[in-house]
Amino acid sequence: MQARHDAKLVRRDFLASAAAAATATVVQPAQVRGTAAQAAVELGLIGCGGRGPWLGEFFRKHGGFRIRAVADYFADRADAAGEKLGVEKARRFSGRHGYLRLLESGVQAVAIINVPRFHPEMCQAAIEAGCHVFAAKPIAIDVPGAMRVHAAAQLAAEKKLSFLVDYQLPTDPINIEVVKRIHEGGLGRLGHIDSIAISPPWAEPPVQSLEQRLRSAWCSLIALSGDVIVENSIHIINAVLWITKRRPTSAIGRARVCRPNPRDDYREIYLVTYEFDDGLLWTHRCQSLNNQLDWALNLTAYGELATAVVSYRGRSYLKGGPKHFGGGNVESLYDQGAIRNVATFHQNIFAGRPDNATALGAVDDALTAALGREAVARRCQLTMEEFIKENKPLELDLSGLRG
Repeated sequence: MQARHDAKLVRRDFLASAAAAATATVVQPAQVRGTAAQAAVELGLIGCGGRGPWLGEFFRKHGGFRIRAVADYFADRADAAGEKLGVEKARRFSGRHGYLRLLESGVQAVAIINVPRFHPEMCQAAIEAGCHVFAAKPIAIDVPGAMRVHAAAQLAAEKKLSFLVDYQLPTDPINIEVVKRIHEGGLGRLGHIDSIAISPPWAEPPVQSLEQRLRSAWCSLIALSGDVIVENSIHIINAVLWITKRRPTSAIGRARVCRPNPRDDYREIYLVTYEFDDGLLWTHRCQSLNNQLDWALNLTAYGELATAVVSYRGRSYLKGGPKHFGGGNVESLYDQGAIRNVATFHQNIFAGRPDNATALGAVDDALTAALGREAVARRCQLTMEEFIKENKPLELDLSGLRG
């Protein structure tokens, strides 16, 4: 399932036009499940926590989407998002399977902005229902989930449905130019990649039930978030695999829990070394501590001829060699990248272009992050082949949740 290869290159071809489309309201001649091209795509929002309604505003402001339904486990969140986004009360769904009722309501596309554990089942159900899918990352937190998404992406291609995963970093023009020059040989032979992900500590409030955890403390439980290396690091893991065009073959490393009297099982610190099939080494470091460091997501790629830096926020450039590029500062990517992705999603739908490269790439990203987590937990070198063959899920009892 070495699915990546040129997947990011396929997606990148459309990025230049995506920015221009971000404010467009006129669509190209096409059909969307029988709806005239001049009509807005009827979108359902699944996940009405903080980012869901925030992202919903970008869909609404784009002009090519009409938010027709919302779903969240919690009815009050679905109602609040519905009020904010102008969704009638009859089309606000809640409960564990509220997203299924949303899919049955006749929407043409969905934005899945939910707890990572549930992304695979929701993406699969949406594709099976004939909906285009815009999904948050990480797309999965374990091997069974990743394989489920991979199958959904294949089905989407067969059904000519768009399936886009909302990575912002590869939409930035400066990062695109840096990676383009790397792919053209600007670094010479790659020797080593170093990446870092720094974020504030996760909240760990006392909870008495899974419902309470889903409302306020899902990040700190590995079976819901995938842990710091999956939830917080996935952006920069995606960038590394964008550069290498493949996933690593093994991982080894260590992790540490620093907080006193931890309530939950997440690990604040990961130090992981990945190896690729050609001997390329990649060291990834991530932390979630209250130590006053600035939030950061970046990588440095060291080649025999030059060095490149790719950042989510800060300066990106390629220094030295035949493809020297002074680069520039990457700014406002959290919102601007999402706006570009909304525009690209709209373009893909109306062009009849089932561009699922981001979905297939996101599968490799999730597998890579989870491989690092498991190698650390076992305190051994773990190969990707072994890890996938095990097909081991992160277990969690969901029986107490309302349907």
